[in-house]
Amino acid sequence: MELKQLESFVRVAELGSFTKASIAMGLAQPLLSRHVRQLEVELHQNLLIRNGRGVSPTASGLKMLEHARGILHQVALAKEELSGTVGTLSGPISIGLPPSLSKLITVPLTKAFQKALPQAKLTLTEGFSAPMYESLRSGRIDIALLYNPAPTPELEQTLLHEDDLILIASKQPIQHVQALKPFKGSLTLRELCELPLIVPSRPNAFRLLIETEMQRISKKPNIVLEIDGINAILELVKEGLGFAVLPTYTLNQFHDIGAFTTHAIKSPQLRSQLMLVWSAKRPSTGTQKISLELTQKIILKALE
Repeated sequence: MELKQLESFVRVAELGSFTKASIAMGLAQPLLSRHVRQLEVELHQNLLIRNGRGVSPTASGLKMLEHARGILHQVALAKEELSGTVGTLSGPISIGLPPSLSKLITVPLTKAFQKALPQAKLTLTEGFSAPMYESLRSGRIDIALLYNPAPTPELEQTLLHEDDLILIASKQPIQHVQALKPFKGSLTLRELCELPLIVPSRPNAFRLLIETEMQRISKKPNIVLEIDGINAILELVKEGLGFAVLPTYTLNQFHDIGAFTTHAIKSPQLRSQLMLVWSAKRPSTGTQKISLELTQKIILKALE
């Protein structure tokens, strides 16, 4: 297996066309096709489905695509680490962001990165904590912002922010509970179990935290809708279709904060920890060290 084969396969899979990949890489199409075919023969797998509209990865191709991206990323990092070119940091850096923070920090983080590291290549990936955790371990991403990660010797982590989850309700009547008395101030976790909740699907960290704490009191959440998207959840809450349990800062991303009331949850509190996480097994490059500092600075400012 050669790097040129992996590079050819990744580019063809991403662009969905041998012709487009040939132009992008500056390689003759027959040579590009030979690289991909050699890889398929070595792996004893068909990686791409050819059709009249181009190509698309097979199930095996999708798995190989993730591995190939990780391998190529680590090779690029190794080149930067060994280059010894002080002051011209130009290596790649891949940062994973949770959906709850992506909209809030993507623009300021990108601007700060371009200013501090104009020659480097930044990739931002949005995803839930569980799959990003695995991407960190496999080397597909370098840094991630994770909620409540389990400690492990494989990963370094530093606490950035702690926040209590709160109940977010609409000022409109809730359709699911006709006789629901409006809450004032706070409610207990046991009272929360009775409310119709709109939550993200598993393995969202907030969803898992709610379920875990309710299990401790032998209860389950009353989930009426599963929606992956903070703004979508808040839109449904605004219409009175249920309640949300999220950190306070998620409301900062919504255009009509005045449509909601918020209520503290106590006995116990639902406390979420946001951690900055990176690999403990791979050497840190200059680009990564500066990226860690920038990410921490932007997050702390955004969550003030």
